[in-house]
Amino acid sequence: MRLVFFTHPEFMRSQSMPRFARMLQRACLDRGHHVSVWAPRDGLHRWFAHTRLAKWAGYVDQYLIFPWWVRRQLAQTPADSLFVFCDQALGPWVPLVAHRPHLVHAHDLLALRSALGQIPENPTRLTGRLYQRFIRRGFRQAKHFIAISDRTRSDLVTHAGIAADRVVVIHNSQNHAYAPLPVKAASARLLEAGLPAPGRFLLHVGGGQWYKNTEGVIRLYGALVRRWVSHPPTDGHAAAQGMPALVMVSPEPCERLQTLIGGLPPQARVLFCQGVSTEVLEAAYSGCVAMLFPSLAEGFGWPIIEAMACGAPVVTSLDAPMTEIGGPHALYLPVLTPAQSPEQWAAQGADMVDEWLAAPTPVRQTRQAAALQWVQQFEPSRVKAAYLAEYERVLLQWPMTQPTKAASPRHAEAP
Repeated sequence: MRLVFFTHPEFMRSQSMPRFARMLQRACLDRGHHVSVWAPRDGLHRWFAHTRLAKWAGYVDQYLIFPWWVRRQLAQTPADSLFVFCDQALGPWVPLVAHRPHLVHAHDLLALRSALGQIPENPTRLTGRLYQRFIRRGFRQAKHFIAISDRTRSDLVTHAGIAADRVVVIHNSQNHAYAPLPVKAASARLLEAGLPAPGRFLLHVGGGQWYKNTEGVIRLYGALVRRWVSHPPTDGHAAAQGMPALVMVSPEPCERLQTLIGGLPPQARVLFCQGVSTEVLEAAYSGCVAMLFPSLAEGFGWPIIEAMACGAPVVTSLDAPMTEIGGPHALYLPVLTPAQSPEQWAAQGADMVDEWLAAPTPVRQTRQAAALQWVQQFEPSRVKAAYLAEYERVLLQWPMTQPTKAASPRHAEAP
């Protein structure tokens, strides 16, 4: 196959999307396919990089200069090429190749849902709302999508008006071959990173965005600490290991979070860390008492399968896609809503963690084994094979006629 990948420009400094794009490219190259990568260059943006005009200069590079370049390239691109958009946020470019074989990878539609007023916790300014509509107007022209979850597929249908039969669900794969580490190996890595020993901490992994519910994680931990201070556990893991710390693989806390942490009992210990290597993260997953991931929303939820692959119990939200990704092997806490008391919600989460820690060792081991089996479906080679099979399917069903003129993004809006 001849594949042309549309990706975000490097000057956007994104982390996850370039990593995803590189994974797709490597998978195709390893199987002998011809791969090209198309992305805007750092042209006008470079001259305004450290000014207030940087964002707008970047828009010129992306939506004025780059489309002109693409139209010129299309004339030299074989008709049997498949154009792959690595993110639905690249939607404004879809009309450029809507007349050619193409496919869009759709991750999460949280930004679009926020712009449509569907998520009151994340209000969007007028410029943001207009930008999301601009993106949606573009990707609506696509005829084929791969969604990372059933939730994303549902959002494409509900909030973008995409026909359900145009969307195939292929779950994300693990970004690393995570596996449970022996206690000695995990201890060595954690010690070197300045983190607590295995069995002595709860873990949260997140980027600090509003939907990661970082405040909720700290409240839940606080409820657990207060309970153990007033009623120390007498049996189970908690009694044997003592009060766990909370390790937050997350950005440094804002003032609001610092105030919340300052109100915790003196026995509490909260550690924030950034720039954690994959090796240390694997040790943290392997050594944590439980991984707390009570997100308000997600597109997928990588930490769920990463933690499970390392044998860690996962406490997450009773909502899609978390239920879809964690299956029957995660512990589910109702989503914290604006109308709900944060204290009551945190107490409910503390109940769940407490109950898990008090469970007999055979019960914990059985659940761990089942979770390890569950995450095999997210094994990278399986997922990559599914992507390539879908690419081939799209190419085979597309009529290979002489390419026609590309549509102009300015006139490509769906009715």
